[in-house]
Amino acid sequence: MSKTQLNTFNNDWYQPGSALKRVLWYVTSLIFFESGFPLNSFKVLLLKLFGAAIGNGVVIKPHVKIKYPWKLQVGDFTWIGEKVWIDNLAEVKIGSHCCLSQGAFLLTGNHNYKKSSFDLIIGSITLEDGAWVGAKSTVCPGVIMHSHSLLTVGSIATKSLEAYGIYSGNPATKVKERTIIA
Repeated sequence: MSKTQLNTFNNDWYQPGSALKRVLWYVTSLIFFESGFPLNSFKVLLLKLFGAAIGNGVVIKPHVKIKYPWKLQVGDFTWIGEKVWIDNLAEVKIGSHCCLSQGAFLLTGNHNYKKSSFDLIIGSITLEDGAWVGAKSTVCPGVIMHSHSLLTVGSIATKSLEAYGIYSGNPATKVKERTIIA
């Protein structure tokens, strides 16, 4: 039976950006995002300077971690809560009026457990308009949270979520429909 051979791991194919760009972002992120830095408008400006597409009225709370802003799109009036981690090795598209609650984790990378070399695999994530990722929840690579879907607290989305569906558990399953009243 074969065994994992991490010494054969090679992700040379993956080029997320120049080394200088990544180092500059790493330092910027530590100072202005992962810290308690409070000025939201300045954080939005920095994300744009590093290539993110950010809409109007976006709120970014303190202690947020974003791997590569040049792989991030955020629509209008979206909230990104405290300690959210957007680990975007691949593209992450977040629509308008979305909510990422405290400690939410968007995970675009994983490893191929079937390969002895433990190859890196990536998949983009899309949160359509009105999607809500509950506190301490995880959205896995390749997932689409369709319009106004909701992932409840501490749940893990391993597959795409239907529009207006409320999902819970690990792996998350649909528990009911989301009804929004005016």
